[in-house]
Amino acid sequence: MIVSSIAASKLHARVNSQGPAQPPARWRESAPAAKSSETQKPKSDREEALAKEPIVTRLRAWGREALDEMPSWLVSLVVHLAVLLGLALISRSVNQSDRIELLFGQSDDSAAGELTEFSIAPVASMETFETSLMDDRVKIAERDSVEVLEGGIDMFSLVPKLDASLFAPTASTPSSIKPENMFEGRRGAMKQRLLRMHGGNQGTEDAVTAGLAWLKRQQLRNGSWSLHGPYANGARGENQTSATAMAMLAFMGAGSTHRGGPYQKELLRAARWLVAKQDRQGFLAGSEMGHERMYSQAQATIALCELYAMTGDSWIRPYAQSACDFAVASQSPQGGWRYQPRMDSDTSVTGWFVMGLKSGDSGGLEVDPYIWPKIEDYFDSVSQGYSGGYSYMPNVPPSPAMTAEGVLCHQYLGRERNMPGMAPSLTTLVTDHLINTNEADVYYWYYATQALHHYGGPLWKQWNAEMKATLPARQEKRGRERGSWSPSGDAWGRYAGRLYTTCLSIYCLEVYYRHLPLYDHTELE
Repeated sequence: MIVSSIAASKLHARVNSQGPAQPPARWRESAPAAKSSETQKPKSDREEALAKEPIVTRLRAWGREALDEMPSWLVSLVVHLAVLLGLALISRSVNQSDRIELLFGQSDDSAAGELTEFSIAPVASMETFETSLMDDRVKIAERDSVEVLEGGIDMFSLVPKLDASLFAPTASTPSSIKPENMFEGRRGAMKQRLLRMHGGNQGTEDAVTAGLAWLKRQQLRNGSWSLHGPYANGARGENQTSATAMAMLAFMGAGSTHRGGPYQKELLRAARWLVAKQDRQGFLAGSEMGHERMYSQAQATIALCELYAMTGDSWIRPYAQSACDFAVASQSPQGGWRYQPRMDSDTSVTGWFVMGLKSGDSGGLEVDPYIWPKIEDYFDSVSQGYSGGYSYMPNVPPSPAMTAEGVLCHQYLGRERNMPGMAPSLTTLVTDHLINTNEADVYYWYYATQALHHYGGPLWKQWNAEMKATLPARQEKRGRERGSWSPSGDAWGRYAGRLYTTCLSIYCLEVYYRHLPLYDHTELE
C-alpha cells in the first residue's frame, strides 16, 4: 500500500511537470488555448527500457527508488507500525475461542424432570425505595428539668413523668408487612386515597396548604430559614441549620422536591445552601452552638437522605452519603447518640439519627449494618419491657414523649406489631395523654401521631379524631402570620419559636400520606 502511494505521488508529479491542467470540457469553448511553454523532454534509455517491462517490474523499481529517497526515520516508523500490526493480529487469534458444537437428542432417562419457568423482575426505579423516615422535631431532649444554656437553649427535657403502673398489659395483634416504598403515597391518586383511608379530610389539607404558604414567605434570600424571624415570636437562640432542615421536610412531606412540585424552587435554593455547609467529615452543623449541633446534624441528615430517596438525584447523593458516614462514625459505645460524637446516648438525639440512617439505607445509600444491633440494645435499655414506656436515659422514669419516640424507633427498627410493651405503651398515651390544648406539646404530639398511625386500629382512630380537630383550630387564620401556629402555650414554644411549632404541626397533618404504614392494617379492618 505504501509503495503504491509513492508511485502515485511520482505519477502526479510527472503530470504537474507537463504544464497546467486543461479546463473542464464545459468551459473549453470560452477558455483561451493554452500555449506550450516547454517542449517535451526526451526519455532516457533506462526509462525506455523500463517502459517495456511488465507493470509489476515497474512498480518494484519505483518502490526501490522510493525507499532510497525516504529518510531513515520514516523507514523506521513504517517498520515499527508493521511489527505492532502483526502483534495485534497474533494476540487476537490467540484469544479466539474454539468452536462450540451443541448436540441435541432425545434423552435416555425415563425420569426426566418437569420444565420450570422463571423470569427476572425489572429493576425498581430510583423513586421506589422502602423508606423509613422520621420527620421533625426541634432541639428537645426530654429530661426531668429544662436546662437553659447561656446564650441559647439546651436540648430540652421532659414533660410530665408517667407512672410505670399506668402501662397495663393489653392484648396484642398479629404483626404485619412493611411496604416497599415509604414515599409513594405523597403524590397523585395514591395521596388522595391514603388521605381518605386513614382519616384525613379537606380541612387537614387546607391547613397544610396554608402552613406551607407561610413557610414559603419566611425563606431568606440565601435559601435558608431562621428560628428568629422575620416572623413574630421567634426562638431564643438562632439555628439556621435546624430551621432549614425542618422547613424542607415540611415541603417534601406534601410531595415537593427540588426537581418537581409546587415548592421546587424553594427546595432547590435550600438544598444548595445546606450542602454548602458540609465539611469533609460530613458535618453540616459547624456554625451552630453547643448541644444543638448534633440535633441539627441529625435533622439535616434526614432532609438530605429523604431528598435523595425521593429523586435519586446524583448531585445530592455524595452529600447524603457523607452525612450517613458521619452518623455511623459518631455512634457511642452505648449504641446511640448525644451531644458529642462517640460519648454517650439519650433517646431524644438517638431518635433523630436513627431516622436519618434509616432514610439513607432505604434510599440506597451505604450504611454499615453493624450499627443496628447496637441501636436496638440501646432502646431495650430505656424500655420498661412488658409494662410499656420508654425513658430519656437508662434508669430514668418513662415519659409520654420519650415513650412515643421509643415506640416509633422500635417500629422502624423492624419490631413486630405485637412486640412486648408496644400495645400498653400506646394505650396509655391515648388513654391518659390524649391531645389537649391546655397542655399543648407539638413535639410529643408529632411522635405519638407517627407511632399510632403506623400501629393503626381503634387507638389511631381515637387519637386522630382529636388531632385533626385540634391542630387546624389552633392555626392562625388572618394577619401577617396566617397559616402558622403560635408558640404561645406550647411546652417548648417559647424556646424554639413559631417556625418550630408550625413545622411540627404540619408534619402531624401530613401523617396520612407522608409515610405508608409500617404494618398491614387490613387485618385490623
